[in-house]
This record gives sequence, C-alpha cells and structure tokens, in this order.
Amino acid sequence: MTTAHPPGRRPATVTGPVTASGAVTASGPATASGPVTASGAVTASGPTTASGPVTVTGSATASGPVMVTGPETSSGPASPTTAPAQPLLRVEDLRVEYPGAVTAVAGASLTVARGETVALVGESGSGKTTLAHAVIRLGAGAITGGHIHFDGERIEDAGPRVLRQIRGARIGLVPQDPGTSLNPVLRIGDQVAETLRVHGRATRRDAWVAAVEILTAAGLDRPEVRARQYPQDLSGGQRQRVLIGIALACGPQLVIADEPTSALDVTVQKRILDHLAARTAESGTAVLLITHDLGVAADRADRIVVMRGGEIVETGSTAAILGDPRHEYTKRLLAAAPSLDTATRPSRPAAAAPLLVATGLRRTFHIGHRETLTAVDDVALHVDRGETLAVVGESGSGKTTTARILARLEQADAGNISFDGVNLAAVRGGRLRELRRRIQVVYQNPYAALNPKLTIEAIVTEPLRAFGLVERRDRRRRAEELLDQVELPAAYVARRPAELSGGQRQRVAIARALALRPDLVVLDEPVSALDVSVQAQILTLLENLQAELHSSYLFITHDLAVVRRIADRVAVMRDGRIVETASTADIFSAPTHEYTRELLSAVPGSAGIAGGRRAPVERILR
Repeated sequence: MTTAHPPGRRPATVTGPVTASGAVTASGPATASGPVTASGAVTASGPTTASGPVTVTGSATASGPVMVTGPETSSGPASPTTAPAQPLLRVEDLRVEYPGAVTAVAGASLTVARGETVALVGESGSGKTTLAHAVIRLGAGAITGGHIHFDGERIEDAGPRVLRQIRGARIGLVPQDPGTSLNPVLRIGDQVAETLRVHGRATRRDAWVAAVEILTAAGLDRPEVRARQYPQDLSGGQRQRVLIGIALACGPQLVIADEPTSALDVTVQKRILDHLAARTAESGTAVLLITHDLGVAADRADRIVVMRGGEIVETGSTAAILGDPRHEYTKRLLAAAPSLDTATRPSRPAAAAPLLVATGLRRTFHIGHRETLTAVDDVALHVDRGETLAVVGESGSGKTTTARILARLEQADAGNISFDGVNLAAVRGGRLRELRRRIQVVYQNPYAALNPKLTIEAIVTEPLRAFGLVERRDRRRRAEELLDQVELPAAYVARRPAELSGGQRQRVAIARALALRPDLVVLDEPVSALDVSVQAQILTLLENLQAELHSSYLFITHDLAVVRRIADRVAVMRDGRIVETASTADIFSAPTHEYTRELLSAVPGSAGIAGGRRAPVERILR
C-alpha cells in the first residue's frame, strides 16, 4: 500500500492503492492503478486516472479530465470542475418508437467527446441506426422520451430551420445503404457539388472542381470519369465512397458513420478509415461509428458502446471491452467474430468434371462519349461440385459483373460458360428456366433486392410458388421454416422489408435463395451487412447446407476472415482480371502476387494495444 501525503504538489503516479486521511493535492496529472481512498479533500489540476475504485469522503476537484474504470464514491461536494469537458454529443435516456408502438430505442444514453471516435456495436435490429438517425431527426421513428444535446444545445425538439443548419454542415451522415441514398438521375459530381453549394462551401462555378477533389480524397479511381457517371454505373463500394466524400465535404464537427465500410474491400476500407482518422486529428471531428466489424472497432475506436434490444448494455474503452468484457452479450459477440487464426478447410481433390467452367470472359461498358470501361477482362475460373470458390478484390474490380455473367443475368461480350456440361450461352426457354432453378443469387444490396410491397412470407416463398413447389395452405409454415434457418422470428412473416434492419433484410434474401436448394449459389457479399453473431450463424448454415446438398458456392466478399473459414479456393481479382488463384491455405500462407499481399496486410485489427497501440483483434478475441 502507498500512502499519499497532503503536501504533494507535483504529478502523481502510483502503481498500488492510494490511502490518505487528509487532503490530497496534485498540480500535475494524477494516475493510480489501484484503489484510491481519501477522507479529506482531493484536488488535481491535471488529468486524473484511476483503474480501481475511488472513494472520497471530502470534496473532489479536478481541472482536467477524470477517467475512473472502477466504482466512484464521494460523500462530499463535487466542484463543477470535476466533470470532464462538455461532450460534443450527449444522448440521455433516449426512447424512440415506430408506428404501432414498436419501441426501437429504450432509454439509451451515450456521449461522444470532441475528436473522439466511439464505435456503436450490436446485432442487426438492436436500434443502432435508429439511435443515430434520431440525433438528426431522420426516419419514421418518433422520439418519445429523453434528451439529445449537440455542442451544448438541446436538439431533440429542434425546428426545421435549425436542423437544416446542422444536417450536412455540422453533423455529416454516411448512410448504411449506398444503393438508395444517391439520386439515380443526377451525375455523381453534381450530387457532391450540390452539398457544397447548399451549405455555402462553393459557388456554382467552382463546385465541380471541388467535387472532383472530394472524390479523389474518398479513394475513387479516375475521379473525373466517376464524377460524370450515375450511381447505377458504380459498384456498391464505389457508391459508399461517394457517400463518405459527401459526409465529409463541409468539414462537420461530428460524422455519424452507419456501417461506412461494410461494402468496401480491406485496402479501400483502410484508406477511407485513415482519411476519417486524419480529418479527426486535423479538425477535431468526432465520429460515431456504427459497425458490426470488431476489427474496425479495435483499430479505430477510442471507446465501444454495445447495444442490444434498444438498450446500452456495456460501455468502455476499446481495450477494456475487447480484453475484459463484462456483459454476457458482449462476450458472445466477441466469441462469434471471425478470425484470421481460423483453420482453413482441408484441401479437396480436383473434380473430374467441374460443375461450372468459364473461359475468356470479357465485358465492356460505355461510360461516356467515346469512353469505355472494361469491367471483366479475359476471366477464367471453375467451380467443382460441393466446392466454395471465393472471389476477392477491391470494389470496382469486376467481381459482381463476373458473377452476374455466370448467372446469365449479364451478357458477356466474349467467352464461354459451361454449367453441368451445358453451354449457358445457347440455352433458351424452358431449359434456361430449369437452369435458373439450379442457380440462385444472393445480392449485395438487401435494400434493393426485396420488393417493398410484399410481405416477408411472399418474398421467401416466391421461388417455391414460381416453380409450383408449395401449396397455398403450406406457404406460411414453409416461410417460417426458412426464416428459422436464418435465425429470424416466425412472426416476421407478416412484416414488410421497410420494417426490418439491413442485416435482417439480408437474412431474408439468403432464405429466399436457399428455398430451392440450388446446385450453385452465387453469394455477392452475403454477410457484409450482418453483425458477427448472425454472420457466424449464416456461415454455419451455409456450411451445413453445402454438406447436406453438395451445393457449390461462388462467394464474393472483401472479408478475408470469412474467406479463410468458408472457402476451398480463392481467386483474387483486380482491374477486371484474376491475378491469382490458389487454395485458401496457400493464399494466406504463401501469396505470390503483390496485390494479394497488399490485401492481407490491410486486414483491420492489425494495430496493437500494448505501448499505446491496439493489439490484433484476432488475438484479443481468442
């Protein structure tokens, strides 16, 4: 035990308990790694940190920030200067309800300090996005209780004029869905420029040049070309980068980033998050980062807030949450996180006759006057029966276009495709319809993939009805069975897509694709929108169905931890070409192409905790 003496007027650092029967005063920072007990007044003019319980029977005063990880008790008066600096955002006991008395946020409280990055994590449907939207009064949810303070002002009941001044200029939003957040009839450059003009950051004359600069900073290739394109001409990841550029365009004090990198490959993800971090460091911009990727949270967040069922169940520093979680739900989230330490699948002997063979595929798009973009360039691949081939690469590399060609949803300019010995290009009519039953697709964007007018029952049973495989009286039961497979409640059969979160919509899309038990499933980023616990369930489901049905998967993803778990072989794609194909074990242990090595080195969760740097999340989560 160490005893602190009243006269001490210098920085105090103590590695054991601190006990004082008189006043304790420090003119510099005060740090204690054990319990602090004082029966007199405690005064510190610098930051005060204690990792054990703090008990003060006299007054407590600190002019710097106070951080206590153990219980804090004081029976005397507390000076106004004991509190940390006023947070930029403070949400207190917030309650949000949707029509029908559906409570989405039930008494949630959190703070975000200036320049701080706070990660809000939790399963899909836990209320993360609803809470974030409530801060700037977006969405159909109504605030029924609590307070929201931003930069010292209460804004939960702010009027339209005040909200217009805040949205975009002082609080930027990166929405979760890049597919529906951009205007399909306006060019990308015009949409970025509009944000600058509306908030007085640029004139009509110079807004276009500024927009191109923003697209460059957001990491888009050929930004001058992209500025002249429409949203539907870009990949999901490229659209996400545009939204990030728009959110940062006006230099806001706070950025609410709702799954900002879920559609991005790890190299672009790193660039985007580096860009967010640089902006935070330069201007003091705070970030409320909503994510299901614990690797991103480990790398980027100062604190983590865990949300479940509309409530905050745990809050703490990143190191504390990942290294020593207290709540059972937090522990389950960490246990379910995919890891680069996961054992790869055992090697498979090559099949005598692959299920799918593609050679020489090429697809070129016209993107402007006398300008073309070669999205797929001489691609060759094959998928064996019962095998999972993962296709990885940065957004815009041609992965999704290749998948659409293989599923006969896109026409190739050149090349051949054989499915189970049949030339797909020559198939027409009823034979093509039968082949479509054997090839199903899970699309990247769950918001655009589901008909908003249909109930979930109608959506998941639609393939069965189309092929006459289910009677009307059995549809409800079959829909409930399919939802159960993807861990959704049976009661959801009566809902519509707008009543579900992004992750829940993706689970519905997976249930629909698996309804016909196809031979080949093309999975375009199937788990990128899911929290880690549901992601683990879906991957286990896919593995079990593959073992039962001997289905083949063409698995498009940017998540290399998922690849390591589920894939037999990996094809690495860049600029429309496959640059490397090998077994999963060889790709991770001995990559031959420089781009593959770059992908592996950019995996989030690779910074350390010791010495002021966070440890790899794979080690933390073990």
